[in-house]
Amino acid sequence: MERIYDMMNCAKSSDEAAVKTGIYATDLTSGVIWVVKPGQEVKCHAHPNADDTWIVLKGTGLFHEEVGKDRVVKAGDMIVNPKDHCHGVTNNSNEDFVFVGILSPIPAEYKALV
Repeated sequence: MERIYDMMNCAKSSDEAAVKTGIYATDLTSGVIWVVKPGQEVKCHAHPNADDTWIVLKGTGLFHEEVGKDRVVKAGDMIVNPKDHCHGVTNNSNEDFVFVGILSPIPAEYKALV
């Protein structure tokens, strides 16, 4: 397994919707990189059995810490989403919003909240 990744070279994007690209998976965790173009979103959701930590690499966006409750986040921020807590993001800026997500433990359940 590779242990060092150039995250910005791993990132993929689409004009249609936000794109999640898998980077790695071990027995306990998985890592992905998301590219959310202006106007795109990652809908509010939760993982009933796993934490999902986000590290913002580029851009600014509106983080959905609860359905209907948003907070501005920016490059350099780390967002800790404990199990079964709402999280999502909307890119309301003019540049790509790029973040790494680390999910643990895996496999993780997914629960849509909107």
